[in-house]
Amino acid sequence: MSVAVGMFAVAGCALVATVLTDVLWGLMLGIRAHLLPRLHFFAVDLKERYGSWAVVTGSTDGIGRAYAMELAKRGINIVLISRTQDKLTKIAAQIESLYGVKTKTIAIDYSKGQFVFDTIDKELKDIPVGILVNNVGKQYSYPMYLTEVPEQELWDIVNINIGAATLMTRLLLPQMKQRGRGAIVNVSSSSELQPLPLMTVYAASKVYLKSFSEALRVEYQGSGITIQHLSPLFINTKMNAFSYRLQTSSIFVPDAETYAQNAINTLGIVNHSTGYWAHGIQYFFTIVPPMWVRTYIGNHMNKVFRRDYLSTRSATLPVL
Repeated sequence: MSVAVGMFAVAGCALVATVLTDVLWGLMLGIRAHLLPRLHFFAVDLKERYGSWAVVTGSTDGIGRAYAMELAKRGINIVLISRTQDKLTKIAAQIESLYGVKTKTIAIDYSKGQFVFDTIDKELKDIPVGILVNNVGKQYSYPMYLTEVPEQELWDIVNINIGAATLMTRLLLPQMKQRGRGAIVNVSSSSELQPLPLMTVYAASKVYLKSFSEALRVEYQGSGITIQHLSPLFINTKMNAFSYRLQTSSIFVPDAETYAQNAINTLGIVNHSTGYWAHGIQYFFTIVPPMWVRTYIGNHMNKVFRRDYLSTRSATLPVL
């Protein structure tokens, strides 16, 4: 009996030690990611470290637009890539007026597939790109079962969420490697943490970005190139407009500007981050439960968001 009690005691101590270690490690990473960049001594001069030009994909709305503004604020010239030329022209003018940097716009639709990268390659030929922000992404219009999602929408998610980041990275890595410096920021999502029913393909595409980033980091270690991937939780953007619960900014659901201001400060400090301190707290407590619990919670949340969307839609339909 005493041996059994002793074994349980040892197991209990080991469990407590593991939990405490995880807590302390998470706290240290949080301090490093979100507190140190606020101290002038630890702040990274992105222009000096990586170069004078940045490319931001999906840059006319949400996180991409806010990221472009923040980089320009730091004196970095911006290449804006998105679908709509009118929006690109407007944002480019705002950036030049506010921050006095150069801009270039490229209007393309990543959902069209491989051929668009020939155009991008030609447009970027003479630009020394120091920072690439792979932000462009597509999500379900609302939480749906797989067979409800239009086939074209599934192809768009694959082409945009996976294809764009992969081929943009392949396009710009050679010049970064030649100069011995550069940064690639892949904007993923906390959806990467577990299977996510009702957002199945979207979440799977974010798992790809996580694995892609981690493998690239090893491939190019020692090259002077930073490979960072961000895993934000909910942000108040048009992408999450399917639920009113996500359309009010708060500490835990920041707007895109607040998120970008925080996230950009982590570049050159940590290779992986949620990008935002409050999301870091949520992230830590999210990964504590086992995978099946996280999947169950994600499924429940998406069913709630689905009801939000469908109830709003039914309320706006005309009565016949």
